[in-house]
Amino acid sequence: MLIGATLPATNLHFFQARRASFRRNGSPLNPSANLVYTPTVKTEMTKKHLSNLEKLLQNQSRKSQLLDNDSRGEIHPRKSRSNGSKENRGKNLLEGLNLSRIWPEHKVAEEMSPRHLNKLKKLLSSNNIEYSPRNNLGSRWKEYHGCKDWLGLIDPLNENLRRELIRYGEFIQAAYHCFHSNPATCNEGDSRKVALPDKSYKVTKSLYATSSIGLPKWVDDVAPDLGWMTQRSSWIGYVAVCDDRSEIKRMGRRDIVIALRGTATCLEWGENFRDLLVQIPTETTEIESESESESSEGQAKVECGFLSLFQTAGVNVPSLAESVVNEVQRLIEQYKGESLSITVTGHSLGAALALLVADEVSTCAPDAPPVAVFSFGGPRVGNRSFADRLNSKNVKVLRIVNNQDVITRVPGMFVSEELDKKLRESGFVSGMLNVLDKSMPWAYAHVGTELRVDSRMSPFLKPNADVACCHDLEAYLHLVDGYLASNCPFRANAKRSLTKLLSEQRSNIKRLYTNKAKGLNLNLEREHSFSTHSCLPSPSS
Repeated sequence: MLIGATLPATNLHFFQARRASFRRNGSPLNPSANLVYTPTVKTEMTKKHLSNLEKLLQNQSRKSQLLDNDSRGEIHPRKSRSNGSKENRGKNLLEGLNLSRIWPEHKVAEEMSPRHLNKLKKLLSSNNIEYSPRNNLGSRWKEYHGCKDWLGLIDPLNENLRRELIRYGEFIQAAYHCFHSNPATCNEGDSRKVALPDKSYKVTKSLYATSSIGLPKWVDDVAPDLGWMTQRSSWIGYVAVCDDRSEIKRMGRRDIVIALRGTATCLEWGENFRDLLVQIPTETTEIESESESESSEGQAKVECGFLSLFQTAGVNVPSLAESVVNEVQRLIEQYKGESLSITVTGHSLGAALALLVADEVSTCAPDAPPVAVFSFGGPRVGNRSFADRLNSKNVKVLRIVNNQDVITRVPGMFVSEELDKKLRESGFVSGMLNVLDKSMPWAYAHVGTELRVDSRMSPFLKPNADVACCHDLEAYLHLVDGYLASNCPFRANAKRSLTKLLSEQRSNIKRLYTNKAKGLNLNLEREHSFSTHSCLPSPSS
């Protein structure tokens, strides 16, 4: 019965006032009876009860000890054992409570509301995966591709750019999964099935990288079971092209993607440590431009190991440089007259090779399409002259960097980019550094625009997450999905599933969430399973 609906509006305040005065009368014998039991009051009373319980047990233990000391020579042995057992019982009970440890976690667990539990269950279930919306990029696609160096799109992060970054990161994950499903295959004629995350793309070419170094013969004799981990040529990525009309319309062009995985084999790790700068050969393509001529400020140089993996041909496979140039030229000719773009994306070692690939394909044909690089956790690749060379070719680079990822600070003389920037702002030191850039074999410099995320901002990751977690590709995608701006907390409505992150980085997830995952009866091994063979520890294997 609705009383308010049958009474005049002028009398409503009377009933509201009476309703507000309906309270339980207090009792002089029980003062707590007139307390309103809010969550805060309950918490304080629970603390008080636990404190009283601890004091009571301590008093009992102290009394037992005093009685034992006063009648030390006259007490029957059975009575003495009884007093001792009381003391031990009190001590064991206190230790069992362990109030200092269980209270903070108990408090946090109480604060997780049913709404938060439901959200956590969705994020941990592969059956309820949600994605950020894919809006129509239209005529602005060139801005998201970097024609203006992503000005005004990074801080705060544009929602369309966020979705594009995660989408290209998932192309790299597909490369990792494809490699680990069959790492031993290293023949160009062998067909590979790449499970692309975006069904509007189709794979047109497999890419291989070959190391110029080899392991001594005695390694095979000592450890013959290493197999593919010691092979010189390995599958490292693929070329794919958008083949869906509706997706081409949404993106505003037909997109060619080149995705490259990170380090996985012994010889790839060996190439990573060949960190001396070497000059790039001048005759890299048949088409030369004035921008490629060496400037008076120095020669373009890159890391020796990266260049080796890029330009070395294998026994049964061509070099990565030759393969990618031939395929891009073929696709440009096939889709001649259409609006095209070339997007190179990679993680770790793949991020380094992505810069070399972009440098090569940007001039592989007359009127080549715009080239952009989206790299995750990439190391430094070359010197400042190499960065100037890419800028002169109009190659746009967006580097996604985790502030806690040490891989992004090597190789080079300075671990801190901020220190290098400050030193170059001073006149005298800047001149010295410019001289060192021309002569020092470790004068590295980063390329392009930076999007800096921080694993400490994630509410799910531990603040002291280890090096592997901070460099992990899935952790990068998790951080990008939650990034709003440099001065903002983690995005509350982030939708990326936590299943893969929890499955691969369980030791780096806060214990509250791992415990809740167990409580929700989620079988993560079944929810997120990939057929990965035994291999070297790789950040995103």
